[in-house]
Amino acid sequence: MGLSVTLSNALAGMDMNQRGLTIVSRNVANAGTPGYHRQSLTLVEDLGSNSVNVRVAKVQRAYVQALETQTHRETSKMGAMDVKAGFMNQLDQLLGKPGSINSLDSQLSNLRASFQSLTTSPEDFVARSQVVDRAQSMAETLNFLSRSVQTMRVEAESQISVHVSEVNQYLSTLADINQDLMDTTRDDDTRISVLDERDRLISKVSELVDVTVDYRDDGSVALHTRSGVGLLDGKASQFQFQTAGNLAATALYDADPAKSGVGALTIATPSGLAMDVVAHGILHSGRIESLLEQRDNTLVTVQNQLDEIASGLALAMSTVETAGSAVSSGGADGFDVDVANMQPGNHFTVKYMEGGTPKTVNVVRVDDATKLPMDETSANGVRTIGLDFSGGIGAVATALNAALGAAVTVSNPAGSTIRILDDGAGNTTDINSFSAFHTVTADQGAGVGLSLFTDTGGTVFTNSLDGVSQKRGFSSRIAVNQSVVADNTLLVKHTATTSIGDATRPNYMIDQLAGMEFVGATTADQASGFFRVSGNVESLVKQTLNFQGNIISTTNQAHASQGIVMETLEMRAQEAYGVDIDEEMAMLLQLQNAYSANARVVTIAKELVETLMQI
Repeated sequence: MGLSVTLSNALAGMDMNQRGLTIVSRNVANAGTPGYHRQSLTLVEDLGSNSVNVRVAKVQRAYVQALETQTHRETSKMGAMDVKAGFMNQLDQLLGKPGSINSLDSQLSNLRASFQSLTTSPEDFVARSQVVDRAQSMAETLNFLSRSVQTMRVEAESQISVHVSEVNQYLSTLADINQDLMDTTRDDDTRISVLDERDRLISKVSELVDVTVDYRDDGSVALHTRSGVGLLDGKASQFQFQTAGNLAATALYDADPAKSGVGALTIATPSGLAMDVVAHGILHSGRIESLLEQRDNTLVTVQNQLDEIASGLALAMSTVETAGSAVSSGGADGFDVDVANMQPGNHFTVKYMEGGTPKTVNVVRVDDATKLPMDETSANGVRTIGLDFSGGIGAVATALNAALGAAVTVSNPAGSTIRILDDGAGNTTDINSFSAFHTVTADQGAGVGLSLFTDTGGTVFTNSLDGVSQKRGFSSRIAVNQSVVADNTLLVKHTATTSIGDATRPNYMIDQLAGMEFVGATTADQASGFFRVSGNVESLVKQTLNFQGNIISTTNQAHASQGIVMETLEMRAQEAYGVDIDEEMAMLLQLQNAYSANARVVTIAKELVETLMQI
């Protein structure tokens, strides 16, 4: 080996050592930097005509694509779970633990206890005052919970707006990074720094929306959602969101922008195609999808259940039953009921046997033509039919007669009376009962029922379905009848001449609280995932608290489990990409020793050359 070859090899070794020292120092300096990928040198043999040495081929960054793909998927799930757990913890604090002083079940128990005291001492002013106080406390609790739920929905919209701005910025920056990576004149050090920033941004995007990443040979990427909508391919798509401001319980999402009461989230692709993110199911996970779920479903379900409780409270005390009078006609037997007092939302119920099968039909007064036709059968077999009473009772009888079929005859014999008869000689049907249920509108003289709880401005709550359902958001509006607040003797005196010591009305109301049963949710509500509550008012409260408690518990468990998954992935990433200071220090010593050895060779070569020059 000639002197020149020896010198060349030593210099090449020193250059490789110097590059190696630079990489080690960079690794050590970034040991705690999030998203940094450990770097190393790739060396190749350099074959000369008279020698063999090594040179640096490129700087390599640690990278496992399969690990990155899994991390993106789980990061989206974690983002969604973080949002859900945060909202569920807020809801847990709002509802409180069952049995706690301010929880709904405790409030209802206190109200029932005050009624019980009133039944034994109706003449006692303090007992009557306590009923009013407990009723107001119950109403105020429902008002507070409803307002809080809507505040949480507004908070969800606010967070969506922030995250939309973030994801648009990330996608725009990634588009610029793609352009940088496609520039082949960039040196390795610059490209690696850009690749680290690329992966950090993709991780941030995946936390907000679910993404699938296509990696190209030049390091650039294309992003699209799991539903297949492109987020970045050359140019970036843009999310657009306009908050709706304050949300009321009646403000719900609708695919028709003219009917929707919440902020609309759309995505516009570079080609100009704009799509409603919710209507097209574009997002499957990530923080934004979870926020939409909270705003449009989870919190709406909570509101619906609060409304069921509020409507149950109001109707239990204000509803009066008019039992049918037995009649016979032409060998057919049945009942007559006067439905003159039925208001929109009130109903009558007929129970009969047909071919040995028991049947129950509820007929609800619905005068809003846009809500008709209405004919639903619940899981327990109860059929609900909505009929328009505005055209007269004769039209109601005709419509019901057609709906029930030939086995039952429905007619309007006179005035506001509806008659329902079996099939007589055919003997395939028997009418078991027929009763009308209406809401009392007067505080006295309309029966023992009392509208203790009223709607806005003292309006009687009838559960009307006309226009916007009266039940929708009722828990935010429910209040104690101001006439009763001003004169608590109305809790006892159902007529002007009733004795102040008469316990008939208090007994009726406490019996109604315990005995009147309700079935919440329409078919449409159930189809959207709304949990159906049923039973008396106490059951409505217990089922709501149990349901929400289970959701909160399940969410916290799922959140903890997802946290473990993320910790595992972080450990794998640390093993694959992380910097081990001990290893780097060991490499530093090796490189220093090698550099010293090469430097010694250069020194000796220099001395030899000088010696030769002196000969």
